[in-house]
Amino acid sequence: MSFDLVFFGGTGDLTWRKLMPALFQAFRHGKLPAGGRILAVARDERSDEAYRAFIQERFSEVEPSKRPTDEEFARFAELLHYRRMDLSRPEDYAGLKQWLDARGADTTVLYLATSPHLFPVICEQLGAAGLNAPHIRVVLEKPLGHDLKSAQEINRAVRSVFREEQAFRIDHYLGKPSVQNLMALRFGNALFEPLWRRESIANIQITLAESLGVGTRGDFYDRTGALRDMVQNHALQLLTMIAMEPPSTSDADAIRDEKLKVLKSLRPFTAESVARDVIRGQYRAGNAGGQAVPGYQQEVKVPEGSHCETFVALRTEVQNWRWAGVPFYLRTGKRLASREAQIVVNFREVPHPIFPGSHRANKLVIKLQPEDGLELHLLAAKGSGTSDALAPVSLDLDFDKAFAAERVGAYERLLLDAIAGRLNLFVRSDEQEQAWRWVEPILHAWEAERSGGGEGPRGYAAGSWGPAAASALVARDGYAWSEEQ
Repeated sequence: MSFDLVFFGGTGDLTWRKLMPALFQAFRHGKLPAGGRILAVARDERSDEAYRAFIQERFSEVEPSKRPTDEEFARFAELLHYRRMDLSRPEDYAGLKQWLDARGADTTVLYLATSPHLFPVICEQLGAAGLNAPHIRVVLEKPLGHDLKSAQEINRAVRSVFREEQAFRIDHYLGKPSVQNLMALRFGNALFEPLWRRESIANIQITLAESLGVGTRGDFYDRTGALRDMVQNHALQLLTMIAMEPPSTSDADAIRDEKLKVLKSLRPFTAESVARDVIRGQYRAGNAGGQAVPGYQQEVKVPEGSHCETFVALRTEVQNWRWAGVPFYLRTGKRLASREAQIVVNFREVPHPIFPGSHRANKLVIKLQPEDGLELHLLAAKGSGTSDALAPVSLDLDFDKAFAAERVGAYERLLLDAIAGRLNLFVRSDEQEQAWRWVEPILHAWEAERSGGGEGPRGYAAGSWGPAAASALVARDGYAWSEEQ
């Protein structure tokens, strides 16, 4: 299958930091279909050779194991091309169409690796140029909007040019192997599904923690914040994968229909429940990795007196028969104690303990980063008698070791899926809009608090696990975060 993959924003950070290294890994692994071309478009004037040299230089900044040798890059570079484009000029889109039509690839993927505010004008110009034929797909990178209204405007612009099945809204967390294995874990095995309900599960915790601060991206981050950056998309997508009902088939729309039902079943927030069930924080100066680090408001390009949240913890429930009464805790933040992403499923304690120490409940830990695997925490007897105390033991599956030859990175998987036309790991427009609909009351409550002269986010020391109120949020139900258990 021949393909053309076009990156709008071809010289931007996303393209050279994430997308090109992912494509090279697919090329190195022999997974990139033969007969492909990769075209970068941007405002700069440069030749194919100059662009190839630019990408080769940037490869020196990726981790050593993923850098190409000179010989590997020479072969990969044969796929790379460059065109200068002004995204507001119709004649530049006409030139792009002519370049694509000259070969007539089986599939064309247009990846919008630009600022989202450019999506509507790009889609309008693509439609006017006739670059929306059935064999053409458009990939949209997050953030898809700043709120529900802006998300709907982007989706209207996309739908005016492309059919829904041509639009691939990317959430790179869905490309992580452990997330893909959530479906296999639940619906490919007989072991867990009978227990996957309120009668057996006490609570579910989703943690997306970063140890780094905002770095030099203070101006961008201050317009976004942790709720928009991580909760509205990544955390909610993980929640839907955990809580969804079994789909009738593995088709993309069957899966996404069930995810949408979960989003519609989430308990809606009110001003009162935001005050009770949502904790926001902002990191102060502290210690990270053995070094003193500044607070958020001392970072580059952060406005003085900013109320932007760098941490969010919240409690919610899925209001249906399977999950009624089970709390779901979501937590994300910057400058936390460690970099990790995981889902912890805490099971209920045994109904009648007969062993000393059996009050400790079982739990399943789904690790997303930095490791990638599963841990099942059980209890076992230290000795042979029934009077012996039980001790915790764990079964640990490391996916990276178990499937070393088959593992692919998140962006690598999603790019290959976009080329192949597989929509399973991409977000549908109604999912995206429903997620915005659910988080908007939180945004409105925070804005009302700020307008009323409220104190804003709670401070927490860099290198900690966030504000103490986040622990109190879980303790109120008689539970604790996974690192406190």
